[in-house]
Amino acid sequence: MPADRPESRDRLRSLAEAIALRDATPLAALGRATSLTPRALVRLVAELERAGLVEYDRAAKAVGLNPGYGCAAAIDLGASNLRLVLADFRGRWLAAATERVRPEDGPRPTIGRIKQGVRRLLLSAAHGREGKGPALRSLAIGVPSPVDPERGWVAFANNLPGWRNIDLGRELAKAFRVPVRVENDANMAAIGEHWRGVAQGARNFVFIALGTGIGSGIFTGGELYRGRTGNAGELYRLNVEWQRWNEDFGDVGYFESQVAGLGIAAEGRRRLGSARRSGAGLVEQRDARFVFERFHRGDRAARRVLERAFTILGVGVANVVAILDPDLIVFGGGVVKGAPQFLLATVERVVRRIHPDIAPPLQLSALGDKAQIYGAIRSALEAAREAALARLQATTRKSSAAPPRGGGT
Repeated sequence: MPADRPESRDRLRSLAEAIALRDATPLAALGRATSLTPRALVRLVAELERAGLVEYDRAAKAVGLNPGYGCAAAIDLGASNLRLVLADFRGRWLAAATERVRPEDGPRPTIGRIKQGVRRLLLSAAHGREGKGPALRSLAIGVPSPVDPERGWVAFANNLPGWRNIDLGRELAKAFRVPVRVENDANMAAIGEHWRGVAQGARNFVFIALGTGIGSGIFTGGELYRGRTGNAGELYRLNVEWQRWNEDFGDVGYFESQVAGLGIAAEGRRRLGSARRSGAGLVEQRDARFVFERFHRGDRAARRVLERAFTILGVGVANVVAILDPDLIVFGGGVVKGAPQFLLATVERVVRRIHPDIAPPLQLSALGDKAQIYGAIRSALEAAREAALARLQATTRKSSAAPPRGGGT
């Protein structure tokens, strides 16, 4: 069956996805996962092998993605930090870098830093290889903003001034000439946790990303749910005080102003009397580490600040449970790292009080603050794989359409 037929394309894609799930998969297991006959399986594996996408160990009768096919760039753009990773085609890290972000710089300088960061990683990966590093095949980036589902634009990053309706994917595709995926950062974290973290195998779960701001990624039926406008899971505007329904909380939103890092930092300054350096930038103003440091020294006032924030968080999580009834809720992000067990215990107490019969398990991310990066790696590899399959199928169509040698029309 030619690879350009729809049923063959679907089989090739499902086979490539099954191979991508693990480093090396026995042919028999692939056959069970894809329902392909042994003959069809061997033929399609051979096609993927000829295209360079997979390696076939004939002695072990196992197939895995070819790590030498190229690399993918994964980026996590936060309100405080920019993280970049270069990974091979099996998702293994080749190079990584972290930089501080100045939110007040606006989109243009930050996009320039992203491009420079990716180029530096490519140079780093080429070091010691006579200047011949792995070919960049794709790029994916998580952003602290809803992403327009129709256009793929960064719709509105409430913690990054000036980031409204930015066509970031086009900018990066133009610079690197590879497929680019742009996704909300909490969605990326959910993808990463589903791929390599505690949510593996979970069909219905919520990842709550709690850092400078707050957001969530929602999986339903084993698939990421983005909503009609790409705003599904944008918890920052959630309001758990009905009396304040008519107040304007600005770009921050009610929930973020109470439970996220910037809200904890502001409450900490009010309650603890911590002085802020004059001329401090947005990153410094939003930094809640001083509250956690005093909490770990046994400061009761700091404990009250955190207990208040985590109790409000618990009420919000209980509302999420009432609407989605998930199998699991996962917490990750910089604020979670500050007092993980205290956060879990406080939120669980609230959720179980409100939902004594249906409260789902609450777990910390197995990937920590790398969940977004793993989600971006997964997304970038998927984009690269789809582009490679499209080229393979285009080549097959071209070959099948060519007249026989020596023949005429």
